[in-house]
Amino acid sequence: MFALGVDPGLSRCGYGAVRSVAGRLSVEAYGHLTTPPSEPLAARLALLLGELEELLADIRPEVMVVERVLFQVNARTAMSVGQASGLALAAAARAGCPVAQYSPNEVKLAVAGYGSATKQQVQAMVQVLLGLDERPRPADRADALALAVCHLSGSALRAAAAGARA
Repeated sequence: MFALGVDPGLSRCGYGAVRSVAGRLSVEAYGHLTTPPSEPLAARLALLLGELEELLADIRPEVMVVERVLFQVNARTAMSVGQASGLALAAAARAGCPVAQYSPNEVKLAVAGYGSATKQQVQAMVQVLLGLDERPRPADRADALALAVCHLSGSALRAAAAGARA
């Protein structure tokens, strides 16, 4: 299975593409998309949508995994993260790519074994699980990779459950 994790953000949107073959994880690509804060909101949203669509066309994942936005202390941050999340969902739908969503605590639990893990702990575990030479930085890159790992780690269980229901 091949998953593209997306950590939504308007200023910086992290992405991480991870492939799972016979239980082994490998990183295909990771980075982040940015929009210039000096531009009007509508222009930034249009730019991010175009970059997300291009990323999907280039990477061609089997599933896009997006962080579920549950709570933000800062209302302005919540709005921009929500807008970026909506764009990621729309881009995936337009590309015909299925979407999975996980809360930050679900991702931390799957990757670090603790739902309240710190950003540094998640970065360290992503490095170990994916065999990277260094911790992915900034944190949104690690978060995007962690989203993909979270989904892939549970894919065998979901497949078995679906088979049992059938």
